[in-house]
Amino acid sequence: MTERAAVNSQDASTHPADQPVRGAEEEIAPVAEPAPRTQTPAVLFVCVKNGGKSQMAAGLLRHDLAVAGAEGAVVVSSAGTQPGSKINALSAEVLQEIGADIGGETPAQLTPEAMREAGHVVVIGAEADVEELDGVTLERWEIDEPSDRGIEGHERMELVRDDIHLRVRELRERLLG
Repeated sequence: MTERAAVNSQDASTHPADQPVRGAEEEIAPVAEPAPRTQTPAVLFVCVKNGGKSQMAAGLLRHDLAVAGAEGAVVVSSAGTQPGSKINALSAEVLQEIGADIGGETPAQLTPEAMREAGHVVVIGAEADVEELDGVTLERWEIDEPSDRGIEGHERMELVRDDIHLRVRELRERLLG
């Protein structure tokens, strides 16, 4: 005999409010989980020569992801509109001071294919001219230029690094939300 039938046979005058709700014994479906991200976010950092600022941004993002245990959570690349032949030594040095290594990187040419593949392009500084492409998010970071205030050399590059690093952290949060 079911529990419901047992209750009914014990007291035929039971009030309807005392009866179990029809279907209450059925299992309730769990709340649906949000769909997992189907594609790894990607970002392409761009400057003119791809030897300093864009390489710094890429190196800082990779470093921050690795430190957070999220290496590979964002596909990171960089390119230049008129790439130079090597990484700026001072840029590499100030990144190495905080544990980020870009010494083995090589400047690359910006292409529409690279922009489409990333889907999110960050142009660093006002000098790089980058055409918008349909389906590609394009943003520009006008970073502080310490040399405008007479600050040069190592100190200048540390300030540039720190400005870019703040922006990279904010971007990481937006990309990984």
